[in-house]
Amino acid sequence: MPKVAVFLGSASDEAVMAPCAEILDRLGISYRFTVSSAHRSPERTEALTRELEAEGCQVFICAAGMAAHLAGAVAARTLKPVIGVPVSGAALGGLDALLSTVQMPPGFPVGTVALDKAGARNAAWLAAQILALNDPALASVLRDERAAFKNSVDRAGRELEARYGKPQPHERAGDTL
Repeated sequence: MPKVAVFLGSASDEAVMAPCAEILDRLGISYRFTVSSAHRSPERTEALTRELEAEGCQVFICAAGMAAHLAGAVAARTLKPVIGVPVSGAALGGLDALLSTVQMPPGFPVGTVALDKAGARNAAWLAAQILALNDPALASVLRDERAAFKNSVDRAGRELEARYGKPQPHERAGDTL
């Protein structure tokens, strides 16, 4: 039973969304990763949304470019949280997808993350945070992941300071380089 559904508007979006699947795998979150289009296969989108919701899916992640109506089409069919990942590709460099994903009518929200792979990663993290509201074990995993992020930044800072020397305080206030 997948807890998260990841819908791609096109098979060509697979490389962009692969980091989402990698993070869900890393966190031990079950998911279904598939292709469905708001325009080319609206019946499939509706059927998948209803089927997955009936199976207990808790969060939908939808990635699409250009008109990017997939997340909105899913949001119109479920009360579960929908996260939109705008995918760049057309002449507008993703701005079209971003605006289509984020501009939803009242009552049909789509939580929209960044474009492309950065958005794919954050969609997985956001889905995990939503699931962690009712899953203390997952919340603990997320706290550990955040601590690991912090530790990697601290380690990187120490390594740079060791390579370039620690900054020295100025002898007088107002000294500039």
